[in-house]
Amino acid sequence: MKNTPDKLLKRHGPLVHSDGLKVSSHVQRSEDEWIINTLMVEGCDVPFQYKRKKMYKDLTGQVVNLTYYPSSRIVAGLEFEIMNVVRVRIT
Repeated sequence: MKNTPDKLLKRHGPLVHSDGLKVSSHVQRSEDEWIINTLMVEGCDVPFQYKRKKMYKDLTGQVVNLTYYPSSRIVAGLEFEIMNVVRVRIT
């Protein structure tokens, strides 16, 4: 049985779910054995990132539902806010 967003939100406190986000940019790059996917959505300046073992179809222009954790990453001594995606659903 697949997890619904409500079940995930109950079990994990800081988890956030957003519906109906339109993807404005989708970039995939290799890092070790993983493909790092970065999504930018309309109306938000923070990147949404997730890992996959294989390349994924381009999501640019798609409307998606995302379940994610807010996080931050330090690059060259500067702290950047990112969203770690745990679930992506195309609507």
